[in-house]
Amino acid sequence: MSVIATLVEQLADLLRPLFGLSAAAAAIIAFTALVRLLVHPLSRAAARAQKARAALQPRIAELRRKHGKNPEKLQKAVLELHAEEKVSPLSGCLPGLLQLPAFFLLYHLFSSGTIGGEPNALLTHQLLDAPLGGRWADALGDGGVFGGAGLVYLGLFAVVAVVAYAGYRLSRRMTEASAAMAGAGMAGAGADPQAPGAAAMGGVMKVMPFMSFFTLVTVAVVPLAAALYVVTSTTWSVVERSVLYR
Repeated sequence: MSVIATLVEQLADLLRPLFGLSAAAAAIIAFTALVRLLVHPLSRAAARAQKARAALQPRIAELRRKHGKNPEKLQKAVLELHAEEKVSPLSGCLPGLLQLPAFFLLYHLFSSGTIGGEPNALLTHQLLDAPLGGRWADALGDGGVFGGAGLVYLGLFAVVAVVAYAGYRLSRRMTEASAAMAGAGMAGAGADPQAPGAAAMGGVMKVMPFMSFFTLVTVAVVPLAAALYVVTSTTWSVVERSVLYR
């Protein structure tokens, strides 16, 4: 954690002439952008894999028609098809998983009173009137919803709501397009929509558009520094997906 603490402090020193007392908050946003830039090649690969998986839907529908009564044979055939086309069903998970360590580092960094046996100086930093180590519950107890810290959280919630709605609309378009392609493939192959795996995929498609709204809960319960990471990363994701999946 001391390495990340030093990095944040150094970034804050560089940004202080522009952001003053909120320089550490700006440093966290810059740190998040750096993490996302490092992960971006994987995001591009995930987008290519998603498009490749969508293109495979008619062939998967044909496999369902042929092996619909034998789930084990169907699963094996689908896996062999992905391997043949060099498409990983799990490639879309990698960008999100690789960001988790950075989030947890920031979470622990701004939840710890000491670092390396020394007082954690990062806890003295603020975003306007809100301490970076504080939570929404702390803001409510110190001035209420419309206090200085409370207003900072209201601003964050507003940003999250706008980004979540944009993410919701984007996810709906993506899942509807995938469902239409899969449905066309099934119809062309004469397959049963209730074939193994179809119901599960349908359930995932219904849930995915609402995932962005879970960010609101995260922002409310983690330290403000970690909340800034989540908000910045979520915003980046929506913009990135709108470009990569168009």
